Amino acid sequence: MPDLCANLMYLFTELPLMQRFAAAKRAGFDLVEYQFPYGEDATDLRWAMDEAGVRMRLINTPPGNTEQGERGLAALADREDAFSDSFLLALSYARELGCPLIHVMAGIVPDEEQDFATHVYAENLRVAARLAEAAGVGIVIEPINGQDLPGYLLQRTAQARAIIAMVGEPNLGLQYDTYHALMNGEDPAEGLRANLDLIRHIQIAGFPGRHEPIADGGYDIGSFIELCDMLGYAGAIGCEYNPANGTEAGLSWASRYGIGV
Repeated sequence: MPDLCANLMYLFTELPLMQRFAAAKRAGFDLVEYQFPYGEDATDLRWAMDEAGVRMRLINTPPGNTEQGERGLAALADREDAFSDSFLLALSYARELGCPLIHVMAGIVPDEEQDFATHVYAENLRVAARLAEAAGVGIVIEPINGQDLPGYLLQRTAQARAIIAMVGEPNLGLQYDTYHALMNGEDPAEGLRANLDLIRHIQIAGFPGRHEPIADGGYDIGSFIELCDMLGYAGAIGCEYNPANGTEAGLSWASRYGIGV
């Protein structure tokens, strides 16, 4: 059965960041992910992780200037130097944290610039993949639905697959999020089967609502996790959802996987 991974930007936010690692471990998680660790010293984060006995599975590249609406830099034609600096920062954090994967965020691009931005993205990914491989780290890209993040360059799984083929680097894979897939009208089970060769990391959430991943009239995440196991998916599954009534109160869905018991 794939390992579940606590997303500490969504779970255990009742606590300060440095206390979330131990809380995740107490709940039964051995793996965590945290998109943007850059507000803390990497050495301090590693100490907190080691004290708690958890491992970091995934971080994101810095998003850029969020006050100006940036949500990633890799596809922005006028931000190549900023992306290079941000990727090197992410790589240094990944190495210090022992984190095997970096999600390289594309960014928000006007419709009329998307074709050129795709080529910029591919070239930046090619360089990043080679740098990461030399450091023993993998990189992934994630489609993010356009309703939640309008204008984001990478929105659909087929688009991600085409970009990965364009880049042509074996160190680049797919981060597959069931919530974003469902928001796009995709069936996650079909997406898993069709893209298992590229998927390096999975994230789950309930749908609709992006709360705990329980069926309750919505998408059956339990069956999806069983399918991951049946197909031999070897990566982790990140729990990236908004707890409806506090993290620990909502972990009963994961008891069958040894979490929250």
